[in-house]
Amino acid sequence: MAGLKVAGRYAQSLIELSDELKVTDAVLNDMEQLLATTNENKDFHVFLNSPLIKSDKKNDIFGKLFGDFQDVTKKFIHLLTKNKREMILPVIAEEFITKLNTVRGIVPMTLTSATKLDEGVKTTILEKLNQGIKGSIQLTEKVDEALIGGFVVRMGDTRIDASIAHQLNEMKQRLIR
Repeated sequence: MAGLKVAGRYAQSLIELSDELKVTDAVLNDMEQLLATTNENKDFHVFLNSPLIKSDKKNDIFGKLFGDFQDVTKKFIHLLTKNKREMILPVIAEEFITKLNTVRGIVPMTLTSATKLDEGVKTTILEKLNQGIKGSIQLTEKVDEALIGGFVVRMGDTRIDASIAHQLNEMKQRLIR
């Protein structure tokens, strides 16, 4: 939990600095790329957490991996490595994206359905959901055939499950009681 607080402070500082330098969108791209690299590569995660690799060696590797990053991002990563906080870099990237979305009024939403939804149905769902939120929706669509039918919506901690699989499971639970 303490790591999350520290990550939030670092993320907020990076947002403020990137706003001041007017490179916020570029730093956002850097953070998304860093997060994708961490999520796709377990070895990179091990590298971040390794106490055996010296800070200067880690900075060399960061330079080779992320040479196209903004200068402010490179300096930020260097500072974290110098302070031996590089292991929370993925959490900082997540916090940066979350905080920036909040500031910009963007609500990330995942819409999972059993099959690809046609535009009319998707528009109807989004219109209903738009009534209850402030800001604009950033939609990610997924297909999960295990839902059988219907859909599941996720927005932060909120989950709306209107899937057939969920309804069948509820019915099963009522019958067992």
